[in-house]
Amino acid sequence: MRSAEIVRTTKETDIRLSLNIDGTGKADIDTGVGFLDHMLTLFAIHGKFDLAVSCKGDTYVDDHHSVEDIGIALGEAFAKAMGDKKGISRYAGQWLPMDEALVLCCIDISGRGYLNYDLHIPSPKVGSFDTELVEEFFIAFCRNSDICLHLKQFDGKNSHHIIEASFKAAGRALRQAFTIDPAFANEIPSSKGVL
Repeated sequence: MRSAEIVRTTKETDIRLSLNIDGTGKADIDTGVGFLDHMLTLFAIHGKFDLAVSCKGDTYVDDHHSVEDIGIALGEAFAKAMGDKKGISRYAGQWLPMDEALVLCCIDISGRGYLNYDLHIPSPKVGSFDTELVEEFFIAFCRNSDICLHLKQFDGKNSHHIIEASFKAAGRALRQAFTIDPAFANEIPSSKGVL
């Protein structure tokens, strides 16, 4: 079973996170940031990951530290749960339409953390959530998981729809990339022999 538990405590946040890549989509999310709870729940359901996250953060300042640190912890969990990456499909892409929004997420489990972020979210806030934190979350996730992730928006006017399509697409693309490919069942899917 590919799973990990992460405990991350700083002066700004106290996070407990558990991840099972080979799960069924169970989500138990309590980050203190309601919109992020919703996005991580969708991410887990669409990725079929079992994900539990609790965070006590300094949200009296704003949500930035909680969102970024959860991205860090989730990235660390994926890096730990992946193990040696033997047999994984490695590459995946997912188109995700949500009403008027259309987002593409492409993944390479490359060992090189990189985010290409091309979302154009029209509103500065969805409810009380600062939409600029979407990019901060994915930057932190990519840097700490060593995953290359491209998010590209092809259409969309509704900020909620654009962000939700992005999290769903990322969950589904990650699920595909982590699927064991019988052609690589006993090897690392790289000409270098390491990821």
